[in-house]
Amino acid sequence: MTHFDLLLVGAGPAHLGVLRRWALNERPAGRIALLASAEHAWHVGMLPGLVAGRYTPAHCQIELAGLCQAAQVELIVAQVEAFAAASRQVTLVDGRVLEGNWLSLNAGELVACPPRQGEAMQVLAVKPVDAFISGWQQWQQAPQALAILGGGVAGVEMALALAGQVPQVSLFCGEPLLAGHSPGLRMRALGHLRMRRVQVREHCPISRIDEDCLMSGESPVWRGRRLLLASGAQALPWIAGSGVGCDAAGFIHTAATLQSHSHPQIFAVGDCASMPGVRKSGLYSLRQVPVLAANLAAALRGTALRPYKARAQGPLLLACGDGGALLGWREWSAGGQFYGRCKDYLDRAFVQRHRLDR
Repeated sequence: MTHFDLLLVGAGPAHLGVLRRWALNERPAGRIALLASAEHAWHVGMLPGLVAGRYTPAHCQIELAGLCQAAQVELIVAQVEAFAAASRQVTLVDGRVLEGNWLSLNAGELVACPPRQGEAMQVLAVKPVDAFISGWQQWQQAPQALAILGGGVAGVEMALALAGQVPQVSLFCGEPLLAGHSPGLRMRALGHLRMRRVQVREHCPISRIDEDCLMSGESPVWRGRRLLLASGAQALPWIAGSGVGCDAAGFIHTAATLQSHSHPQIFAVGDCASMPGVRKSGLYSLRQVPVLAANLAAALRGTALRPYKARAQGPLLLACGDGGALLGWREWSAGGQFYGRCKDYLDRAFVQRHRLDR
């Protein structure tokens, strides 16, 4: 068993931000490690651009070795097999066991798949990203019509990115498209999808996959061989079975200090956590960085922690697949190539900001 004063589990946006802060400033004392599933982290905001052919994988990746070296943090690349909250022990698939006085989880989530019968339909999820990229590269070799599940930002961006690359794209969502966003942004998105000849089916939840058919209730609504999952959060199974306090969906209940309600020596942020007023998105994870960095340092030093206060939703930039983007902020919306250039600048800047080496 290897013991750490602090073990960071997952290379999500919040942990990347914490490591960058420690690389540029003095990090707290103690033995600290980052446990990641790969030697690189993906900036998921650039994935639609990657699929559309505007980026290469190198544009979207952050190599972790240099960032960890600059932050004086050990890097462990391995998959998690199990997690025990009471003992704060993480068991890896290769049999190693890691233990921490303090743990911080920024490990993301999976994408839920409807119940399926038969193997006639190939199903690919946008997460985990490495598996998605590998699967998409195989699909590119022989393009076919495909369906996308998810009427949120990820589903819309993927539909626009894939339109024109495959014979037909059909987008299914159980609610209105972009539910929770402004009517203006929704209408602009629908207009772009129609111009790109994407078939949009709103209020059409998919109940199951029956061989090569998508079923909504008992009605068949689409037949084909390829399905892309871009919606429906599912908790990581090793978190749900850890004994840590979770909500009904299996995401960790966290207090304002970003600590687990049931196990205060465990912090959780980003998509694997559940906190009132905080959406599951990379933007919200980044907003938690200052408080998370301060509280991890305070925990190691034995000083008081500070609360995180969720802010109102900020501006949203939604990629259109052609280099442009849609902007949504409160009840206001706009679109065009200018906003696409803004998104491209921000995405590239995020990746470059975390490419540190010593």
